[in-house]
Amino acid sequence: MRSTADDLPVNKKKFSLLRLAGLLGAALVLFLIIVGCSAQRMVFQPSRMMETSPSSLNRTYEDVFFQSADRVRLNGWYFTARKDRQKSPFAILVCHGNAGNICHRLTLVQTLLDAGADVFAFDYRGYGSSEGKPSEKGTYLDAVAAWDWLHARGYSGSNIVALGESLGGGVACELAAAKAVGRLILQSTFTSLPDLAGDLMPSLPVGWLLSTHYANRQKLARIHVPVLVLHSRADRVIPFEHARRNFAAANAPKTFCELRGDHNDAVSASGREYQDAVRQFLSELSARR
Repeated sequence: MRSTADDLPVNKKKFSLLRLAGLLGAALVLFLIIVGCSAQRMVFQPSRMMETSPSSLNRTYEDVFFQSADRVRLNGWYFTARKDRQKSPFAILVCHGNAGNICHRLTLVQTLLDAGADVFAFDYRGYGSSEGKPSEKGTYLDAVAAWDWLHARGYSGSNIVALGESLGGGVACELAAAKAVGRLILQSTFTSLPDLAGDLMPSLPVGWLLSTHYANRQKLARIHVPVLVLHSRADRVIPFEHARRNFAAANAPKTFCELRGDHNDAVSASGREYQDAVRQFLSELSARR
């Protein structure tokens, strides 16, 4: 059947509308992909520059190199709390946040040492002097390798405390689910990256596009060691509500300590409060031994 002359303008109009809809749809998909890729790149912000030496703490330390299961060479700094170079009964394994490297965590290290624990702070692949490129799976492998190093050093699993700062909370949660640890400390940590993306960009489905998840709240239900959650209401990066939800998901026994200051200065702003909370948490571990 032939189209009449009157039909042609209508058909052309429908075709133009369909074409416009298709172009708009493609543009939207492209925009979301770009937003998703940008958000993904923000997950890891490593620095290779070591701006500070661990010697600035005036503590006994070792500059350690070790290897992950997939043969990536990693770097960490091991400190002893006691000045006679003898080991403390327990060690805190520091899984740091997404930016910088271990040289930017010396205030945290000093606070933990003053609380009476030995400390092993390590850099994920792609950070500081560690080789490779960071990824969610890679950070998990790196934490296991750091745990193995401490275990070989003579610390039993029950005397290793996993501490996760910000993104490192996801690494520490996975480690606590995969290996034997005595306790778990979560400092300024989110429930999951998709949850956080949804809070920060509620009008865009960025969480759906992320390939990195760090599903902490989900994993906490499977972790059966004492948990200490530390978070500040003034945190402008990770909302305080994330800490509440993580704490609710954690199994007992569990402790909540409210910090002061913003996301990146909560340790220094809280000062003695942070140190006392960790010291009390460790004393309970010591009494259990």
